[in-house]
Amino acid sequence: MPFDPDRVTTVTFDSYSTIVDVDAAAQALADRVDDPEPVSTLWRLRSLEYTLVANFLDAYQPFYEMNRDALRYALDVFDADVTADERDEILAVYHELEVFDDVRDGIERLREGGYDCYVVSNGDPDMLSSMIAHADIGDLLADSISADEVETFKPAAELYRHAAARTGTPIDEIVHATAGWYDVTGAKHAGMQGTWVDRKGRPWEPVAGRPDLTVESIHELADALGV
Repeated sequence: MPFDPDRVTTVTFDSYSTIVDVDAAAQALADRVDDPEPVSTLWRLRSLEYTLVANFLDAYQPFYEMNRDALRYALDVFDADVTADERDEILAVYHELEVFDDVRDGIERLREGGYDCYVVSNGDPDMLSSMIAHADIGDLLADSISADEVETFKPAAELYRHAAARTGTPIDEIVHATAGWYDVTGAKHAGMQGTWVDRKGRPWEPVAGRPDLTVESIHELADALGV
């Protein structure tokens, strides 16, 4: 289905890889691991996989703890000599990841155009609080909504439906903007419009349909909404 801007009254955003750059986490590994890139890649992959498995096994724990376990596994796979304290220091980078350049100005355009904006994330409340403060967008957001509130991770429909209820918006009047392909498909499955924020020019994953809209920045989403 093509993107329908006339249906949209509320915009929700993912957090990691959409507002802040998780690739910057590799920098936190650079002083402790000879080749940080494969460790960082495996860390992110396992972190996602753990959340998906947790949904099916009813084994929820806050995302920060999932991320901690994933980091430990990735370091163990590559036989990295990193202490528990050093792991915590690496993990703490998630509180201060680099913010994409278009984030504040792009969300500001949407707010000025009359759209309520929210963050909907797997991140637990403490992570979201620090991310929003670091990104300097707290004054632009109506609220943030965490998977911790329903103890269920994306792409489960329950989280998106909970987000719609929290915003007080009919779910089909929300467009969810995210860099995660599984997040796009999860939002669409739940009844939202899904916008893929493809900052890196990657091919779309050939599963579960297409995004309603693909953009390279939040400014392009604002353009599509006519603000």
